[in-house]
Amino acid sequence: MKSKILILVASLILSFNAFAISLQDAKAQGLVGEQANGYLGAVKSSADAKAVVSSVNSKRKAHYEKIAKQNRISVNDVAKLAAEKAIKATNKGHYIKSQSGKWVKK
Repeated sequence: MKSKILILVASLILSFNAFAISLQDAKAQGLVGEQANGYLGAVKSSADAKAVVSSVNSKRKAHYEKIAKQNRISVNDVAKLAAEKAIKATNKGHYIKSQSGKWVKK
């Protein structure tokens, strides 16, 4: 079952490529970064960062809920698995939020 969930999470991350141009631009500009909770966070407070974070996170939440329902697990468990994958997939030089709550470049 865990491997099925990991496959679903991987496909979820890949599905973000449908809107990856604006997301990748925001990451490259240091506006947003990945967090351990499975959601995107604003590194810099700007209208662009807030718009990308809002859009991406609403889509992530919907996907997490779908995967959680299909696998009868919590949304938080799905988000945590997605966070691990997203942080691993984060490009060098892009931001991730450390366990201490600070934004650091990978």
